[in-house]
Order: sequence, then structure tokens, then C-alpha cells
Amino acid sequence: MAEIKKIGVFTSGGDAPGMNACIRAVVRTAIYMGKEVVGIQQGYQGMIDKKFVPMDARSVRNIIQMGGTVLKTARCMDFRTPEGRAFAYKNLKEEGIDALVPIGGDGTFTGAEFLSREFDIPVVCVPGTIDNDLYGSDYTLGYDTATNTVIDAIDKIRDTAASHDRLFFVEVMGRDSGCIALHAGIAGGAEAILLPEKETAIDELIEKLEQSAEKKTSSIVIIAEGDKNGGAYNVAKRVKEKFNFYDIKVTILGHLQRGGSPSSFDRVLGGRLGYAAVKSLLAGENRKMVGLRNNKVELTDLHEAIHNHTFKLEEDLLEMANILSI
Repeated sequence: MAEIKKIGVFTSGGDAPGMNACIRAVVRTAIYMGKEVVGIQQGYQGMIDKKFVPMDARSVRNIIQMGGTVLKTARCMDFRTPEGRAFAYKNLKEEGIDALVPIGGDGTFTGAEFLSREFDIPVVCVPGTIDNDLYGSDYTLGYDTATNTVIDAIDKIRDTAASHDRLFFVEVMGRDSGCIALHAGIAGGAEAILLPEKETAIDELIEKLEQSAEKKTSSIVIIAEGDKNGGAYNVAKRVKEKFNFYDIKVTILGHLQRGGSPSSFDRVLGGRLGYAAVKSLLAGENRKMVGLRNNKVELTDLHEAIHNHTFKLEEDLLEMANILSI
């Protein structure tokens, strides 16, 4: 592998709190190691549109506390084609970029793997997604902040639920992963949690709510958007047809969960993973993801991080959530 002189860093896919902390760590670590850094605005679209911004240690000041991503993010259909990737690579070479640190989820990683294999440019990826659904890391950037945002919303909803003796169905993000729903549901004291990984029949949910109604005057049900019953509005409608004990309301938290200042955990995680990504590149690593496992930074083969779907919710938490909701 040729010596790396200039590293490109970019964010792609959905934004996540902690991305800016990671960008800051990448820039300052690379500069400390005597390398140049270029920020690529709007992800893969920025590669095609030549949106390259030279970065120094001062260019990332006062961003560690900011949500979102200062480098912006965008979807890019052109990059999905071999011709688009070839054009992006040509622009990277003209800019002198000879290694990349992509920050994002599985879509970001897939693009990085294609680009690296087709043109042999070194990449070390950082997992940045609130869904916490990538193999190879116990936590992804943004997950902790998003979960705390949901817990804060649940606490506020419970106040009005108790005041009016209402049943609230609260839908949270998680198309394929129920991590946010499970952890926020436990921390928020939800009476039931519906997850993509565990199909819950409406009759089973109603039975649980009936048991709860004997002892409680209000209830909260957390539903991950990928639950097989079709989302909070559909679940609420079906429950209301058979169970009219409560006044039923629905709240969709939506993109509220993506924003906000990152938690201390996500700031530190962004720093650790950004630092490790640069160190790994300079040590000769390629097509890897840096992740946190058992509180240690470890490398995972990028292809495995994308395609290994053995990531599962903790069985003890699933059982505990059911027990603690009585």
C-alpha cells in the first residue's frame, strides 16, 4: 500500500448525533499524524460534484456539541452505478485524496466497499446510525442520544396520559431494529413494547392491556416503526375495535429522534472511533469498520459488518421488559 498523505472524511445516509465529534477526531488525529484532511460535503454526491473542503485543526472547533453533521449528507443515485463511482474516484484522485473515512450506516458502508474494491482506495468506516443495527459494534454513533430523546418524550407523554387516564401508542424509529424501542421502553416504564424482531399478536397485546387496566389508570405502548402489525396508527385502530377501556392517543416521534446535542457517551464514542479509524488506515488496514465491543475498539471486516445479520436483541432484556411491566 502506498503511503497515505491525504484523508477524505464524509458523512452519508441518515444523520446521527455524534457525527461531528467523529469528524473532529478524524481531522485532528490525521493532522497530528502529519497528514492532510479534506472534508467531502454531502457524502457520495459531494464526490461527484467536487464538494471538497480542506480542513485543519481549527476548522472543527466548536462542533463537538452540535447535532447533525457539519459536512451535510445526501442520497446519491449516480454513485450506485459503476460509471458514477468511476467519476467519483477520478475526482478523488484529482484532489489528491488517497484514503477515506466514511461515517454512516450499511448503505454508506456498501458504497465504500464497492469503491474500495473497484479502485483499491483504502477505507475504514465508522458506524453512525441511531438504529444501532450494525454487526461489529455494541453501540453506533447517535443511538445513545436518540434513546435519551425518546425517554424524555415518554416521560412527558406519561404525565398527560396519567392526567387523562389515557392509553398512548408511541411510535419510535427502527425499521429493522428494535433497539431504541426496547431500551427506551424499559427505561420509560412502558406497559408493552412491539418490536420488528418479535411478532406480537394484537390479541396478545389486548390481553396484556386488560390485565394492566385492572391496576393502572393509564398505559404507554412503545412501537418500533418496523413492527409487523403496521405502525402505531394501525395498532391503535385495531386495539380500539376490541378494547375501549382507555381514551386512545397516538404519538409519532419521527425525526425528532435524530436531532439534538449528542450525549457525553456519543461524544466520547465519536472521538474514540474517529481516532481509531485514522490510526487503522495509517497502520495499513483497509475495508474495515471500527467498532466498540466490550468497551474496546475493535476492527470488523467491512463485508461482514454489512452482511452479517446475527445482531440480536438481548433475550434477558426482552424477558425483563415483560416482567417489569406488570
